Amino acid sequence: MSYCQFVKDNKDPKKDVHKKYHDKHYGFPIHDDNELFGRLILEINQAGLSWETILKKEEGFRKAYHNFDIKKVAKYTEKDRERLMGDAGIIRNRLKINAAIENAKTIIQIQKEFGTFEKWIEKHHPKTKEEWVKLFKKTFKFTGGEIVNEFLMSIGYLEGAHVKGCPVHSMILKKKPMWERVGQR
Repeated sequence: MSYCQFVKDNKDPKKDVHKKYHDKHYGFPIHDDNELFGRLILEINQAGLSWETILKKEEGFRKAYHNFDIKKVAKYTEKDRERLMGDAGIIRNRLKINAAIENAKTIIQIQKEFGTFEKWIEKHHPKTKEEWVKLFKKTFKFTGGEIVNEFLMSIGYLEGAHVKGCPVHSMILKKKPMWERVGQR
């Protein structure tokens, strides 16, 4: 079952976090580096867990990681790592916390070379999923195939976030530049 169908069929108010994410965020382009970084943090933390768990903890992640401020997270110390390990509002996994901090440092280097994290992604677009995974594994920490796939689908760089008949799919297409829309109708 597609995510679109799951959201459409959902009658459980406890799962309403999915509708908001599906209708307003999933597959939409993100042009702010801090938000791109935040989405990467969320996708990394989803590994081994349900996406619903992550969506319910998103505000906790925003608070814990200074609203995904790349420069602040890159400067985190051991004291910050311990603070995060004790924060019940996020996923308390040392490998994932360390990945967030190291990836923030990597993004700062990317920004120095390319101007923005978004421009770095754009420079490498288009790629196959396999090529993206290889690039991300070489560049970032804790970025396996599923994490990379979901991250890139969630920001509109890989197809598959929405089925073609989903009303949100056509809204996303209107927000993309013409060269990105070719073949996606």
